[in-house]
Amino acid sequence: MIDTLYKKILLSDRLALSKAITLIESSKLKDKNKSEELIKKLYKKSGKSIRIGISGPPGVGKSTFIETLGIFLTKKKYKVAVLAVDPSSKKSGGSILGDKTRMEKLSIQKNAYIRPTPSRGELGGVARRTRETMILVEAAGYEVILVETVGVGQSETEVAEMVDIFLVLLQPSSGDELQGIKKGIIEIADLLIVNKEDEFKNEVMNTVSEYKNALSLLKKDKNTFNTEVLRCSALKGSGVNEIWKIIKKFQLLGNKKGWIKEKRRQQLTKWMWDDLQKNLFEKIKSNKKLTLEFTKLQKKVSKNIISPTEASKKILHHYIKNNKS
Repeated sequence: MIDTLYKKILLSDRLALSKAITLIESSKLKDKNKSEELIKKLYKKSGKSIRIGISGPPGVGKSTFIETLGIFLTKKKYKVAVLAVDPSSKKSGGSILGDKTRMEKLSIQKNAYIRPTPSRGELGGVARRTRETMILVEAAGYEVILVETVGVGQSETEVAEMVDIFLVLLQPSSGDELQGIKKGIIEIADLLIVNKEDEFKNEVMNTVSEYKNALSLLKKDKNTFNTEVLRCSALKGSGVNEIWKIIKKFQLLGNKKGWIKEKRRQQLTKWMWDDLQKNLFEKIKSNKKLTLEFTKLQKKVSKNIISPTEASKKILHHYIKNNKS
């Protein structure tokens, strides 16, 4: 099965790609082992795309922007993959999975592939397997990867740490009514885009000016790309060509000066530690011998008998003690 999937993915077989992504999203142990084998085989075949993260508050027009940019790129003969992380219920694990409905025109493009992925309530709304999914779509020959976040909590930081360039879409406002975004988001954004130029031309101009002023107050690292502020209308398509030019400029400079290579090196190291942390946590929670002891500690924490920090140290101590060779 894995060999067949491997060969078909390299031939850009969409059905095989979808099956492979479903496999890596599975929580079943047998599927996890198979997915790890597949990722291992395809890993060296990936990494040649440009990875673009796209975030912004609800209602800013992310889906429309992604669809417009995606269609623009497919017309230029690029193969485009959209990985849209859907908000999931922490209680039920349910997900809307409506991205193909939201991006109807893009979904029927021959060179486009849209994959909605439930976040399963993980930190920042970023699906745990988004990194692995990127490896699969890159191995399948997709040259531009667009990763959409739900735009809440820490999702911006999470996505920024797995892409080459990070875009933040902004709502148009004016004067004192300017919709502010956290300083931290401005610092991690490579490109700020004020949308809805078709509806609110003056407000968009004011918002662009405000953010340019805000950026001028930040200390700039001479060895990195200076964040730019652009305007567009995702609905009408205006400004998209200019945005793509800036992205290509970023990619050219990033490859020339080594930004992208260094960023990806740091991302791979973070991925390793993140995976270790999650695997260790799962190992500890699934240790049947220690379940009773963990339950006792949990009750003590809930009754304020011991602190959560003390309990976590005891859990780790018990785990190490019971797993000595």
